[in-house]
Amino acid sequence: MSKSGSVKDGEKGPYDPVPTTDKANDEIKLEAKMSLLNGITVIVGSIIGSGIFVSPTGVLKYTGSVNASLLVWTASGIFSTVGAYCYAELGCMIRKSGADYAYIMETFGPFLAFIRLWVECMIVRPCSQAIVALTFSVYVLKPVFPDCAPPDDATRILAACCICILAFINCWDVKWATRVQDIFTYAKLLALFIIILTGAYQLFTGHTQYFTFDDTNTEVTSIALSFYSGLFAYNGWNYLNFIIEELKDPVKNLPKAIGISCVLVTIVYVFANMAFYTTLSPVEVLGSEAVAVTFANRLFGMFAWMIPVFVALSTFGAVNGILLTSSRLFYAGACEGQMPEILTMIQISRLTPTPAVLCMTLLSMLYLCSSDIFALINYVGFATWLSIGVSVLCLPWLRWTQPKLPRPIKVNLFFPMIYILATLFVTIVPMYASPKETGYGCLMIFTSVPVYFVFISWKSKPKCFQRAVVRITKFLQKIMLVVGKSKPAQV
Repeated sequence: MSKSGSVKDGEKGPYDPVPTTDKANDEIKLEAKMSLLNGITVIVGSIIGSGIFVSPTGVLKYTGSVNASLLVWTASGIFSTVGAYCYAELGCMIRKSGADYAYIMETFGPFLAFIRLWVECMIVRPCSQAIVALTFSVYVLKPVFPDCAPPDDATRILAACCICILAFINCWDVKWATRVQDIFTYAKLLALFIIILTGAYQLFTGHTQYFTFDDTNTEVTSIALSFYSGLFAYNGWNYLNFIIEELKDPVKNLPKAIGISCVLVTIVYVFANMAFYTTLSPVEVLGSEAVAVTFANRLFGMFAWMIPVFVALSTFGAVNGILLTSSRLFYAGACEGQMPEILTMIQISRLTPTPAVLCMTLLSMLYLCSSDIFALINYVGFATWLSIGVSVLCLPWLRWTQPKLPRPIKVNLFFPMIYILATLFVTIVPMYASPKETGYGCLMIFTSVPVYFVFISWKSKPKCFQRAVVRITKFLQKIMLVVGKSKPAQV
């Protein structure tokens, strides 16, 4: 297989196991250890992180009224479910780790695939992980600083510690990582169910004064920007596709996991927002850095400490979910020759993609230089939905160009077309309302072009450069004890 091609049935490709001895069964590979329940907790755990506890402020800021914000939360859930439905067909048709990247590589070739890889690896994933880790820090430190915002330095240091601990777990054992994901997913659902039940009691006792359309902002640009915050909270519905090779029976379990997770999260998000507004006024929500903590302080008295603890657990689990799935994207890109070779390698005793995990960790640390969560959300929003829209475009394109590909799940083309149109709305309109953030987003995307032509497309690089790369790769192999599927490079 060429680096720019795709793997067909029966061919050896970049994701094939790494033989370690003469025995065919003794090999180093990413193993299929994840059950349907693990798949659900990966998606739910990745989606429910900081978004539901940060984004109520962002959505309300642009919608202006409680009822309008609830409509945006519902529409964002439906939008994400439609996208997930499209990804179910793509994931069962192209069963390769890397998700969007693998689909674009198969459909549009290496250039657009690299742009998607660059956007996801260099912007979206590390930035999202930094946002969630910062939210974790804010909620952990809020009880220590009840009357003021936690210091920026303390917030960033704690966020870095969170990322480093989870990087160690993901380097040590995939089972540990999925176990962490399971436990913390249950914790975050428990926290949200406590909030929802409390809100239900408030509703039944007549606390409905804030549920109005008063002061609704009907400007198209504001509506689009409100979707940035809403959709950010649902970000992660496609993460299981990135580790599909580690999922048992993916044709059966992938669509089930996606469907169950998206419906569950949409219901939980809408009800949790309703709960917040039974007690907090729009002014209080807009003025709160930690909406769930403010809600708990108003209603739970001496037990108010429970909510920030559960929210911290929630965001901790979300950081783990992002790290678990993102490292596989680096791995997939390296297998296609579009990332450094070291990222294709697996730790010989732990069977984990250690170099990819560490690369993701270091990039996330860079984004911790900024503690402005909402600015980071706007950067991520534009790049994310533009890229995902291109990925969904793969579905109708492949129907036309490769109609004979096996499709265990076949989606009605109405759904991808609606999704693509909605994606154009949430990416084009904000260019007028928020030109600075979208301008930075475009600049980050365009940086991929010279990188591609210099490091990927240009094959006849100077010998000194090639020797330096080989030496660095061999050095990193030695200190991390990792091997790839190819023989050690010779200088």
